[in-house]
Amino acid sequence: MSQESSQRGLGSPAAIVLAVGGLYVGQSIISGVTFTALPSVLRDHGVSLDYIGLTYLAVLPWALKFLWAPALERFRLPEHGPSRSRSIVLIGGLVSAAGLILAGLIAPTNIWPIMAIFMVIAFAASTVDIACDGHAVESLHQKYHGWGNAAQVGGAYLGAAIGSGVFLLIVAQVDWTWAMILMAVLLGLLGLPFLLSPAQKPEAVRLHRPSIREALGRVEMRKGLLLAAFYAASQKWGLFMLGPFLIDAGLDLTSLGAINGAGGMIVGVACALLGGACVRAWGAGPIMILALILQTAALSGLGLAAWAGNTTKSLLVPLALASSSGILALGFVALYAKFMELSDPRQAGIDFTLLQCADALVSMIGGVGSGWIAQHFGFGVCFGVAAAFTVVALPAIVLLGRRSFSADREDNSLSPGVAVQQL
Repeated sequence: MSQESSQRGLGSPAAIVLAVGGLYVGQSIISGVTFTALPSVLRDHGVSLDYIGLTYLAVLPWALKFLWAPALERFRLPEHGPSRSRSIVLIGGLVSAAGLILAGLIAPTNIWPIMAIFMVIAFAASTVDIACDGHAVESLHQKYHGWGNAAQVGGAYLGAAIGSGVFLLIVAQVDWTWAMILMAVLLGLLGLPFLLSPAQKPEAVRLHRPSIREALGRVEMRKGLLLAAFYAASQKWGLFMLGPFLIDAGLDLTSLGAINGAGGMIVGVACALLGGACVRAWGAGPIMILALILQTAALSGLGLAAWAGNTTKSLLVPLALASSSGILALGFVALYAKFMELSDPRQAGIDFTLLQCADALVSMIGGVGSGWIAQHFGFGVCFGVAAAFTVVALPAIVLLGRRSFSADREDNSLSPGVAVQQL
């Protein structure tokens, strides 16, 4: 048990990781349903690709959550008294679960009502994410940040496997309504460990006022934002149309659900653990570059398969799993390790949110754009352009990631015990 954690009345590091891990899984279930399962369901119902691309507008709250992160962080960490993280998580979780149930009562092809509901769900989930990230960074001593990072990335892939894989299997075998209701129930269960976790000691006094200005005033933080944007574009842009491409290639929802579910979970979690070990051994920079090189090769392979047509499923499925689960997990373990290094424990909710918003904003642009490109020029061009961009962006990513962020953290790498002064 960590002495630092115990002194703050937050429980053992393992208990903290379990609590935030459940929230990360729940948030990724929502993301999996929204950005992977829903496009596949819409394509199965014959919806055009340009309309499917509009579903990625639901990324907007994730991209803009930095706008309300300072106010939320000041509410979450009042000058006197315990953290209000659990209240934020409870309200946000109830809104998200209610939204999923409401969406289940509407046919998925009613695109505009569905989009409105998913935008509300995204707003609630992204708000919970601010509190969850801040709680993880401030509650875990720096030597346990690797645990938190593993919970974040591993939880993301487990949640994505459920939201995009298990969800599609339920839709195919039962129906859309029951699939959405079951996801809402599961979301509530995953939040219980956090809601039942011990609160921070009430005698805490916080002297730091969280702000975006303080974060952006650091040179390495600004470099980190650029790095996040370039890296997200390089890793993600080519993957947004992967589900519709596989549907058009002949896979049904049951098969795609099995691939995204069991396959994605096994490959993603395994590569996340492998990435964590590699980052510890060689550092984040080399692993990020390795993942980009591998992703370029995978996207090129998908582009060639789309151009050739009639590619066997035995080749498409491993290629899809490698690009969307394995390589992506490997790279983002390294990227999120950088995020945790940059985040000041005194305002971790803001710092981590800013970096994630750069990722989300670029992802939204890529999701809408890739749908338009695939609709008008084909999947081959869509994957080929993404592969070419990855090659072009590689030198910029190398330059941005060359200098270690650790120098910038020397003045800000306060342990959580320093961020909260005890009376």
